[in-house]
Amino acid sequence: MVGWSTLVAVVGGLPLGVLLVLTDRGGLLQNTVANKVIGQVVNIARSMPFIILMVALMNFTRTITGTTIGREAAIVPLAIGAIPFFARLVETAVREVDGGLVEAVQAMGGNTWTIVRKVLVPESLPSLIAGTTTTIVALIGYSAMAGTVGAGGLGDIAIRYGYQRFETELMWITVAILAVVIALIQFAGDYAARSLHRRGGRSGPAPKLRLLRAKEPAAPDAGKTA
Repeated sequence: MVGWSTLVAVVGGLPLGVLLVLTDRGGLLQNTVANKVIGQVVNIARSMPFIILMVALMNFTRTITGTTIGREAAIVPLAIGAIPFFARLVETAVREVDGGLVEAVQAMGGNTWTIVRKVLVPESLPSLIAGTTTTIVALIGYSAMAGTVGAGGLGDIAIRYGYQRFETELMWITVAILAVVIALIQFAGDYAARSLHRRGGRSGPAPKLRLLRAKEPAAPDAGKTA
């Protein structure tokens, strides 16, 4: 449930976050109206509590999955709720990319798609991985609330057996398991992000050096100088 929701959130939130940067003032696709509309939609979606979003999307969920109960039904509101959350994390990560790299690619004739594919996404990859980790942790918390519609998961066990049947020990065991799972996910995400950051992004520091060298004029031939 969390895995599929994360996949949809990344696929939907990545282009949305990049678009927020590109359409902003001074961006490659500057469009103030589009930027404000997209930003407001993202803000409204982020501000809605998940339990309310889950109820509001019941008709849409039924159209997509054919039911409003179960794991498949819970994936729809989980993914839709996570897309704007991840989009803001993507926006923050992309804004941290050195503007000099973008200018260098533009000087070499690179278009917007080339800049996004070769500079913005690769250079912000460590931060994107950290954002994905944060999204997964948030979705695990949301999935506990999804247990109210029979979605299953550890949250459902804690509510159904631990709380409703007054089995306090089982509830706290479930909480401990969730804490361990979240800690492992956070550790893996932080390790991956640090590893990429030490290498300077997906391809290491080499892209920067290649871009800078491409702008330098070719050295005169020693034989001709002589």
